[in-house]
Amino acid sequence: MLRQQGAGSPAGDPCFFLVRKYADVYIYRRIQSLLSSTEKTPYKWLDLSLLLKNILQPHHDILTIKYFTARLSSRSGNRYKPLRQDAYLRALQAHCKEVEIYFGYFQTNLIRAPLARPQQKLKVVEVIKTEEKGSDVNLAVHLLNDAWLDVYDSAVIVSNDGDVAEAMHLVKKQTDKQLGLVTPGIRHPSQKLLAHADFHRHIRKGSLKRSQLPSPIPGTNLIKPREW
Repeated sequence: MLRQQGAGSPAGDPCFFLVRKYADVYIYRRIQSLLSSTEKTPYKWLDLSLLLKNILQPHHDILTIKYFTARLSSRSGNRYKPLRQDAYLRALQAHCKEVEIYFGYFQTNLIRAPLARPQQKLKVVEVIKTEEKGSDVNLAVHLLNDAWLDVYDSAVIVSNDGDVAEAMHLVKKQTDKQLGLVTPGIRHPSQKLLAHADFHRHIRKGSLKRSQLPSPIPGTNLIKPREW
């Protein structure tokens, strides 16, 4: 499945750029919050296909973008968040034909936790803890299964979650696939993930700015939510 690229490779990445890659991209979690230290970024209306084309090299043929996320639920003070997420997901699927969305879920529990600075009469408090479940497992399963089915030559993981490291390790150990790692901003990538990556790219603010969906989405009435 590999095809030779005609031009020479840039210095520093000879193994990655010498061959033409058919790439699948695996994105973990809500990418808007992943890409920013705060959810108040102006770049949430994100075109994933265009973003990855801006980050990867021109000789990469992106076959599929698998986006692993979870549906938001209405919470006090945030009742419009699920509506904004739904508008974004519908716009993404309407405009980016390569995108496939896979859902995990959020689980909320009431737990008891010790205070970081215990007081004389108060050492333990009850807190509401909400965690996303299933998305990292779904990504790992797809990454492994697609490798064994020979779906891709190169896979790009957009995540900084160390839980995906073992899946990457098994792909590298048992196949000749190449794995790329893409992480947001200038934060340090997970060393667990980096250990199994053939290349690494940062997502910077300029790439986000150049990679916004149109509003409205052509041929639809889908528009960017006003609050975004």
